[in-house]
Amino acid sequence: MCGRYTLATPADALRARFPVGESVQLRPRYNVAPGDDVVAVGLRDGAPVGRLLRWGLVPPWAPDPSGGFRTINARAETVAVKPAYRDAFARRRCLVLADGFYEWRRVGRARQPYHVTRADGAPFAFAGLWSGWRDPRGGPDGDGWLRTCAIVTTRANERIAGIHPRMPVILDPAAEAAWLDPATPPARLHALLRPLPAELTAVRPVSAAVNDARRDGPECLADPDPAAAVAAPLELPRR
Repeated sequence: MCGRYTLATPADALRARFPVGESVQLRPRYNVAPGDDVVAVGLRDGAPVGRLLRWGLVPPWAPDPSGGFRTINARAETVAVKPAYRDAFARRRCLVLADGFYEWRRVGRARQPYHVTRADGAPFAFAGLWSGWRDPRGGPDGDGWLRTCAIVTTRANERIAGIHPRMPVILDPAAEAAWLDPATPPARLHALLRPLPAELTAVRPVSAAVNDARRDGPECLADPDPAAAVAAPLELPRR
């Protein structure tokens, strides 16, 4: 799954990598959590544009937005058939921008957080879905619409499987345009929903500060506190 992630890449570098545009305000994020507004790229009139979406997908037919915290992730294996996601998978795909994500491994009675990145440290795009829900009382954009998103997950690669059996889909940069393109055939879309290769993945234990969703500073990426004695070495599966 993916329940927390980072987007601390400097704004200039992020805008150079993705068509975010100047209208989207960027600030370093070290602990993005469900319910937060996240930076995404979608299509508008056929062109990629940046926008903020609320993390936790609310389908158009939902009676209210309270279920969004249960729909932060969509499984690649069922994304085309699950009622909450199938329409978004068919028609409303997006890129959710990040430069790392967190996962937790149980060590005794404690849970040790790990930060997972590309081995080159570059920012990347999760495969995302977005949806619009109409609130008759009005919305954050002033037009009555709440725009939300989910991150697609798949099986974990060998670097991560010892921590958690699943991971978010990190798209190959060459596949980002196809993911956004409404004309991409479903078979091609499913082929994109694969794990990041293990050799392109870096993993390290980090501070327990990330456990508190209210903390969103560089301390979340600090080394673990030795006194906590929970950062046991990660045993990777043998090939």
